[in-house]
Amino acid sequence: MRSGGQLLVDSLVALGATRAFGVPGESYLAVLDALHDVRGQLDFVNCRHEGGAGFMAAAWGKLTGQPGIAMVTRGPGATNASIGVHTARQDSVPMILFVGQVATDMSGREAFQEVDYRAAFGPLAKWAVEIDRVERIPEILSRAWTVALSGRPGPVVVALPEDVLSAQTDAAPLSGPVAIHPPQPTQAALSEARAKLSAAERPLILYAGCRWSAEGAAALKGFAEASDIPVVAVFRYQDQVDNNSACFCGEAGVGMNPSVKTLIREADVILALGPRFGENSTDGYTLLDVPEPRQTLIHVHASDLELGKVYRPALAIHADPDAVIRALFAAGPVTGPWSSWRAEGRAAYEAAFDIPPLESPVDMGQVCAHLRATLPEDAIITNGAGNFAIWSGRFLRYGAKMRLLAPQSGAMGYGLPAAIAAKIAHPERCVVCFAGDGDLQMTLAELATAAQAGAEPIVLVLNNGIYGTIRAHQERTYPERVSGTDMVNPDFAALARAYGFHGERVETTDAFAAAFERARASKTGAVLDLAISPEALTPRVSLSQMRATALAARAD
Repeated sequence: MRSGGQLLVDSLVALGATRAFGVPGESYLAVLDALHDVRGQLDFVNCRHEGGAGFMAAAWGKLTGQPGIAMVTRGPGATNASIGVHTARQDSVPMILFVGQVATDMSGREAFQEVDYRAAFGPLAKWAVEIDRVERIPEILSRAWTVALSGRPGPVVVALPEDVLSAQTDAAPLSGPVAIHPPQPTQAALSEARAKLSAAERPLILYAGCRWSAEGAAALKGFAEASDIPVVAVFRYQDQVDNNSACFCGEAGVGMNPSVKTLIREADVILALGPRFGENSTDGYTLLDVPEPRQTLIHVHASDLELGKVYRPALAIHADPDAVIRALFAAGPVTGPWSSWRAEGRAAYEAAFDIPPLESPVDMGQVCAHLRATLPEDAIITNGAGNFAIWSGRFLRYGAKMRLLAPQSGAMGYGLPAAIAAKIAHPERCVVCFAGDGDLQMTLAELATAAQAGAEPIVLVLNNGIYGTIRAHQERTYPERVSGTDMVNPDFAALARAYGFHGERVETTDAFAAAFERARASKTGAVLDLAISPEALTPRVSLSQMRATALAARAD
């Protein structure tokens, strides 16, 4: 006999879960008790806020390809964690959020902290369920694990009533995960795809997704190079293909480079491997016409629900994109008159790294140049949301072994929790978090989680004293009418030291290289507080220039 909490934990261990991120709560005490007996197999990372725990679980899913596990208490704990569920959904990464729930005999009475999790999380998660009997824990957990991983991966929410967790049962735990073999492409689909590519004059490969195998990523690079076809990454997935390849031409995301817009808009055939065609990768759904694109669209996705959801493809292939590109690579290259098309795209990508000096005490253009030259080849980069994220997104080159953990949902506060999860998964690797001053303060308390878990990354705080993205929009739309975007910040270096980190203020560009070396040498992680001018909001347009342009347009 075992409790429901023990049954859940024993099943998670059998499924292969090794970490759970959470904040403890009285609603799932039986689970916490069961975790006591599996230390070293399934460890609980004690977070400071459920939002941080949700972000860590989402980042774990993106980095490892296995469901990230978060555990939170009912009501406020669950709603705090919802930001991680939304992030996992838009990133298409596997995650399971376990939520304590009121006992079944109190259900429906608006008991203390009671929430209807099916209703609350139904629009956010792939599946939201509440377990009503202890014997059903293995059944529901098996389904949750499978749903999180299959098709388009995503988050599942499982509510755990307190009495179900404390009940005794002789039900056996799961013996292991279900082997999921993703859908494979037919020979007819592959032949048609090759024919459409061969008939092109300006082909393009657009890829997305985090669950690429090493073989699939190598095949994508190999097929593109052998065929001389330009490759563009969907927003914040540029790390899945070696950016040093002559075929890599940039990222389709927020603030998209004009050259990338041109590649998508003027392509006559697009091989789309795994994208869900969100707003950011389509420049607000303007680069392809809805619902009938001008371009010949070959859309490959493991979920049939994504095919034709926004755009009607000329060829829809319900198959694993990884398997499709491996099969295309094995069949040999396609050839055509597009060499100059690819070369122009790559030249524009290279040229985008050349930016003028910035009017800022610390020039992030020069900082990123230093990082490109010195970061280890297997570094892991993370960031949250804000104008600052352009530096980690556009001005680093992601080699074959580097990873980027960044939220497609645009969630502020993601970077630090993601860096902690990455450092737990790979303690031997260099993990660097890019954070804005407003962004970092969303989850700053997770520095304590990092110290307690012994997983201290390097955090670069781009401190300009404003909510930069909103100020940019404000100056473009309501010039000279600043409202709600100024910030008074703490001493980040002193705070870092209070949490046990190495903390240092970097006042000039010339001081960065030595400070970063001290940060890398620190055994306790580091926070470098970088002095950034509010004027340096973007690499090429200052805040004053934005304002002047808006005022001139208004005067006209």
